[in-house]
Amino acid sequence: MPTTFRTRITELLSIRHPILLGGMHHLGESRIVAAMVNAGAMGFITARSFDSQAALRDDLRRCRDLTGGRPFGVNLTLARRPEQNRNVQAWIDVALTEGVRCFETAGGAPEGLVDPIHQGGAIVIHKCPSVRHALSAERMGVDAVTLVGMEEGGHPGANQLPTFVNGAFALARLRVPLLLGGGIGNGRQIAAALAMGADGVVMGSRFMVAAEIRAHAALKQRIVESDQHCSTAILGSLGDTWRVLANETAREVQRLEAAGARSHAEFGDLILSSRTRQRVYADGEVDAGIVSLGPAGGFSDAIEPAAQIVAGLMAEASQAALAFTQTFAGACSANSRAA
Repeated sequence: MPTTFRTRITELLSIRHPILLGGMHHLGESRIVAAMVNAGAMGFITARSFDSQAALRDDLRRCRDLTGGRPFGVNLTLARRPEQNRNVQAWIDVALTEGVRCFETAGGAPEGLVDPIHQGGAIVIHKCPSVRHALSAERMGVDAVTLVGMEEGGHPGANQLPTFVNGAFALARLRVPLLLGGGIGNGRQIAAALAMGADGVVMGSRFMVAAEIRAHAALKQRIVESDQHCSTAILGSLGDTWRVLANETAREVQRLEAAGARSHAEFGDLILSSRTRQRVYADGEVDAGIVSLGPAGGFSDAIEPAAQIVAGLMAEASQAALAFTQTFAGACSANSRAA
């Protein structure tokens, strides 16, 4: 029987397992989020993926039906350019009206979002790349923080620290519940994060192969066949590091960077999410667009339902925790006899 890990985050979210599926642009919708929730974890529908408030509302209602009313969350990713955030308050209003009581914020400081979300009776989990940003978010009143390392698939920010180093520094200073994200795709890592003192983990890349993810089977199969070297970083020269699937489009972007490209416009449509959405996710041209992915994708060994992935992760975490407990107990016993 797998160990039940009770932490501040499982209590805060009323979930069985300390696993959160973070926001996934164009992929974080009701089917995968409901699958995570029904498996005892938490997931976030990504508001920015929808073309209209009506489409977002429809998916929230679909998710509520699929979960039988169990709580689920909404991701609010803030863009760098203010004009691209004009719909954020409307997304909050729609989500609160539809009963959402948990929000993941990311991409920028959550200042201005915390109060309206709290006034609506919901909680805020802010995702950020550095201890400095985490402490700032705590002062703004967020209820929990996710700290990501350089291994995170997507945009890990300018931080150059790996996840567990980042987390170790944060745990000495933060008071609110802390989740770790970036490069985590194995149950042993979950156990290690909890042993450090973290309250849970945020994952994404490991679930790219979930049956419920609305992406072409060819992409999922590419990830299944990959290893720890499945990802690479692009756009670091622009101060906009992006960890992605190591495919031909990513290599072309790197070639343009090496040749001196220093603005997003110079990469044309290579880096557009609309290109990825159509050519990769819909048509299965795996090398034709940029796909956010971290090295945790290399842990994938089959296309399977999210519930099976969660069960496997928790079984691994339980085994690792048991092994640690036995080792620790043995060491204590030996020290006692030596004394």
